[in-house]
Amino acid sequence: MITMDDIIREGHPTLRAVAKEVTFPISDEERQLGNEMMEFLENSQDPEKAEELDLRGGVGLAAPQVNVSKRMTAVLVPSDDPDSDEPVFKDVLYNPKILSHSVKDACLGEGEGCLSVDRDVPGYVVRHDKITLRYFDADGNKHKVRLREYPAIVVQHEIDHLNGVMFYDHINEDNPFALNDGVLVIE
Repeated sequence: MITMDDIIREGHPTLRAVAKEVTFPISDEERQLGNEMMEFLENSQDPEKAEELDLRGGVGLAAPQVNVSKRMTAVLVPSDDPDSDEPVFKDVLYNPKILSHSVKDACLGEGEGCLSVDRDVPGYVVRHDKITLRYFDADGNKHKVRLREYPAIVVQHEIDHLNGVMFYDHINEDNPFALNDGVLVIE
């Protein structure tokens, strides 16, 4: 089981490396890692388990964050509907790739955080509002999905990890809260 102790922090060289493609069929170790990354997200979103295991809440966890430089990430975006247990998006993504994206940009009003970053980094992280994503599941099946707003931002954050990019690389150093016209701010 993955805990916060297994997650490497900013400054570790693996977080700045471009991760290698996963080849299919995937190994038992890669399948197990994907399952454990998803289990971490599930536990981190369960208030009792998160407290018991001392986990920070997360919606995405990329393999490089546990010091495995492979193009795989788990994403679990919970429903914002209090009457639904069905997540907005949940899967382990192998070799994810953004095929297309909107011209319109979006950012989170409260900024972004990261399990590999133990400090608050204020500022807007501007990303694409909508993306078309292609990825493979653990069995090698190809998926193509369209995501918008928060789930799209989460997936872009995770794909950045696979390319050695940290979220704060996108923040305007001179004016962290500067935005171009037309950028959607998601509260």
